[in-house]
Amino acid sequence: MTEISGSDPLVRLEGVNKHFGPLHVLRDIDLSVGRGEVVVVIGPSGSGKSTLCRVINRLETIDTGTIVFDGRELPAEGRALARLRSEVGMVFQSFNLFSHKTILENVTLGPTRVRKVSRQQAEQRGMELLERVGIATQAGKYPAQLSGGQQQRAAIARALAMDPKMILFDEPTSALDPEMVQEVLDVMTGLARDGMTMVVVTHEMGFARRAANRIVFMADGQVVEEGSPSEFFTQPSTERARDFLSKILTH
Repeated sequence: MTEISGSDPLVRLEGVNKHFGPLHVLRDIDLSVGRGEVVVVIGPSGSGKSTLCRVINRLETIDTGTIVFDGRELPAEGRALARLRSEVGMVFQSFNLFSHKTILENVTLGPTRVRKVSRQQAEQRGMELLERVGIATQAGKYPAQLSGGQQQRAAIARALAMDPKMILFDEPTSALDPEMVQEVLDVMTGLARDGMTMVVVTHEMGFARRAANRIVFMADGQVVEEGSPSEFFTQPSTERARDFLSKILTH
């Protein structure tokens, strides 16, 4: 496994296995993510990438192994789990915004409900974040009134509003029209530059080259290869990765 900077990673997975019925979707996963590191997870469809993302904040349970976040093993349920979830932001491919709430209300909901921040403080911070992702003028609108790219940027602002220690991105651009992809990637690149710890599942190889500290390549539920973007894209060490890249980079 590729060494990460610092002896105290923010997240550490050891011997993690996950089944869905007879399907073995994660196989003996060992992976660490350092503080401030951007890890981009790529691989063919069905390789376990999204499940890997979802087990880190326990949207999916694991069968065996351990996951340690910020020095503590992942709690199974209750308040400790809710506290962990508030420290790990998640951005989904389908936005998951509340359709009956305005964009600003979507962004302030977590801080006021979970963090017990005052409404005024949450709204002030919410507007700052909407400004940061470039959609402050859309604050009073409802999700259905926004483009897909704007909705996804609102979802990123919502994740940031909780001041998370890391953000997980599960194929955040796969539901977007091609012309909207770049506006979301630009926001994510900015977060990477600012030192946000990120795990990003994506098919966007340009983003992976530009923003990742490390590429994790998965196939058949396993981490097959890890390395820096320059190593991985120019000299992949496994036949499986070479085959994947030859197909994806020629399209």
